[in-house]
Amino acid sequence: MPPSLVVVQSLDNPCTLTEPAHPGQAGPVGGGHTVGSMPLPRRRHTAFEPTALHDLDLTALRACADTLPAAPGVYIFHGQVGDLPVYIGKSVNLRQRVLSHLRAPDEARMLRQTTHISHIRTAGDIGAQLLEARLIKQQHPLMNQKLRRNRQLCALHWPGTGAPEVVQARDIDFATTAGLYGLYASRHAAVEALHSLADEHRLCLGLLGLERLSPGRPCFRALLGRCGGCCRGDEPQQAHDSRLRQALAGLQLACWPHPGAVGLIERWEGWQQIHVVRNWCYLGSVNAPEQAASLLTVAAGFDADGYRILCRPMLEGTVEWVDLSNAAGSRRAGCGTPARRSRRAAGAGDAPRAAADRSGPAGAPPGG
Repeated sequence: MPPSLVVVQSLDNPCTLTEPAHPGQAGPVGGGHTVGSMPLPRRRHTAFEPTALHDLDLTALRACADTLPAAPGVYIFHGQVGDLPVYIGKSVNLRQRVLSHLRAPDEARMLRQTTHISHIRTAGDIGAQLLEARLIKQQHPLMNQKLRRNRQLCALHWPGTGAPEVVQARDIDFATTAGLYGLYASRHAAVEALHSLADEHRLCLGLLGLERLSPGRPCFRALLGRCGGCCRGDEPQQAHDSRLRQALAGLQLACWPHPGAVGLIERWEGWQQIHVVRNWCYLGSVNAPEQAASLLTVAAGFDADGYRILCRPMLEGTVEWVDLSNAAGSRRAGCGTPARRSRRAAGAGDAPRAAADRSGPAGAPPGG
């Protein structure tokens, strides 16, 4: 009896292919199809197939975008009910930013998975950045790969003498420990960064703790002229430490500059919002200092995203703040006053003076 024919449909080629089927013949591993020795592609989820922007019906998404305010905040692209969010972003102009997504051809795949768009208003850009970072870590959106995972942070600890040590945020408090340099996602990354500094500044790997020195013998790099020679007496230890200090200077982490929590104040069209922060960690936002008490009970470990967002504006004095270290929340000098100028980094220009204090609404933002 002649063998029967098996019909195989290729997903990329609409032509129908045939081959004889032999009794007992095993199929391909993994569920794909083969014709002779030629493998055919496995079926992919439709959400991940290439899509042209003009092939999509964006009517519903444009209607969502048209309802967004031209104000700061965070926007969320949602997929099917029960799925993870597709994308979370922030902007100082929500409507304009979301409409730009709908016009971007390279974001067609993301738009194909999006069913609707929501938003959360903030009173300024700092609040939008803090809220975006928090929501990404909490909700794990599909398209936000950079911020979606909490990593175990490492840093280089060097008190000024001896060899730098790689330390982890789970072991010491990065917000209050002096002598920390750089933020790294792993111990390996920190060691590689120290190697790069050694290459650039002719530092000794032995004195950095990266190479074991034999008694009475210099490091291998000294023989190649890539080390200053401190390990063989060509220069004093102070000269080596001076170059190491210079190499690390641009990586130094700033300690949290307040005894407790503070509230960063932003305003938008009569609405005041206070972002509660302690140890570079964002705890939440309120409309008045007395509402912050409930947030101060939350544990506040060092947060790399909060540090990245807040370090420059806080140390340069370009943001207005209120002291929340006690329940009363006594008001401190705002940016642009002599008391705040003393805390600015050297060489920083004058910041614009803060607007006059206005009490915002106790509830939602205007129009939100």
